[in-house]
Amino acid sequence: MSNYVLVIDTNKQPLEPCLPTIAKKLLKGGKAAVYRQYPFTIILKKSVNVLEVKPGQLKLDPGSRTTGIAILQDNKLIWAAQLSHRGQQIKDDLESRRSLRRGRRGRKTRYRKPRFLNRTRNKGWLPPSCEHRVLTTMTWVKKLIKLCPIQSIATELVKFEHQLLDNSEISGVEYQQGTLYQYEVREYLLEKFNRTCAYCGVKNVPMEVEHIKPKSKGVLIAFLI
Repeated sequence: MSNYVLVIDTNKQPLEPCLPTIAKKLLKGGKAAVYRQYPFTIILKKSVNVLEVKPGQLKLDPGSRTTGIAILQDNKLIWAAQLSHRGQQIKDDLESRRSLRRGRRGRKTRYRKPRFLNRTRNKGWLPPSCEHRVLTTMTWVKKLIKLCPIQSIATELVKFEHQLLDNSEISGVEYQQGTLYQYEVREYLLEKFNRTCAYCGVKNVPMEVEHIKPKSKGVLIAFLI
């Protein structure tokens, strides 16, 4: 399904989105012009009564890497997009800057008075990667409100605790480690030893990982499956 085309009148008032075929006819007939490439928006060359416009709903599905954005009209999807965030890139840039600054300690440069003790964070401070995610989403929300009649905005704020769904009494270290604790390490070691005990060569038994002998004896772990 292709997105509808966003439409505004000559006074830049948002109107109901139209089908791409209708937008193509308006552009060919000289009744409209391209206002913005993305989101693709056309502007009419006449004013329209805004009271006759049917409003829509803006839906947001936030995520750490991408955020889903959709516009619905009477439960009908008319426009959708996926917003990619640069959180990991921002984190890498900050870590690179930190390493460069720390490199000054080993160079012969002028003395700089330490400033780490007088740095304070304002109330409501967010990590730069999270702040970027919030600001980028807000920028697109404001942009779509100007280009499309929006009556309401809804965002998904549901958090799923899969461990609590499986076991409501889980707590403490068991909750922190989770069901996949050391799973990758175990699988790697089992493949390395061909799924065979490192000592007796037994197979087809339940997997166990334990210290059979102390590290001072030169033996660390036995792997059984």
